[in-house]
Amino acid sequence: MAALVGLIANSLFRRALNVRQAPFASGLPMAVLPFLTTVAVYNAAVSAPLMFGDLNCPTCALMRGALVGVVGGGLYPILLALPVNVGLASRYNTAPMPEKGNAVRYCVDLCRPIMRKMRVALALQAFFGTYLGSRHFQTYMTLTKISFGSREELTD
Repeated sequence: MAALVGLIANSLFRRALNVRQAPFASGLPMAVLPFLTTVAVYNAAVSAPLMFGDLNCPTCALMRGALVGVVGGGLYPILLALPVNVGLASRYNTAPMPEKGNAVRYCVDLCRPIMRKMRVALALQAFFGTYLGSRHFQTYMTLTKISFGSREELTD
């Protein structure tokens, strides 16, 4: 889903900046990088702590899953698409660029309507992250019951 959010954000920024050139040069990283980053962050924040026994709280697993979904799968692709497309707009002169001291304000003004359009995608990322965290926690609990049950049978 993070790859889809990246492609949608890329498309919205390209339209906002009137960039018509280099569709594959900006689209490929927007699909691949958010996906790989989200998988790596989810494994580091949820899956690995569950498997090593460092995460035993179901609420914590749900919250970590939701945060990884929103930040890694939602905000990161949107914020990654911004410099790529601003750089393309600057290179091909398709949109007026800000003056030297107004770059941050320009980026904020550019991101505001796109973030408004991406609210549904962010909510879906939070939902799917929460769901995935819940399912992984249930699997973890099942594994711990099986492993402790088999140890008791071996000692009898």
